[in-house]
Amino acid sequence: MHEWALAEGVIDTAVKVSKEKKVKEITRVVITLGELQQIDEEIFKFALREIIKPASIFKKTEFKFEREKAVLRCKVCGKEWKFGDMLSKLDDVEAESIHFIPEMSHVYMKCPGCGSRDFEIVKGRGVWISSIEGME
Repeated sequence: MHEWALAEGVIDTAVKVSKEKKVKEITRVVITLGELQQIDEEIFKFALREIIKPASIFKKTEFKFEREKAVLRCKVCGKEWKFGDMLSKLDDVEAESIHFIPEMSHVYMKCPGCGSRDFEIVKGRGVWISSIEGME
């Protein structure tokens, strides 16, 4: 269900931007999926298709997806690491918790260098629209 809420947010934002830019038909939306969000891309695509059905502005829209790997950096020792390298060390409950609330990563993960839980998410968090194209 998380994917549905995110899809609704993407569609609402695309509609808002199209109105601001006076776009009558959205032809392409590029969406970046941060790895830390652990989005099920098939469910997300299905949700987008279902949500846009009644909206004529999306009749010919192509949705393109890009993935951004998650990188974390320790605030204590400065070490950087990839979320994907840590994912195999998480159990299903931990991974699911991070899926819904990425900040939960601080509860379940620690720096592989010094063991600190004081780290920042450098990139790969969230879902956002990278670009929108359309016709006026």
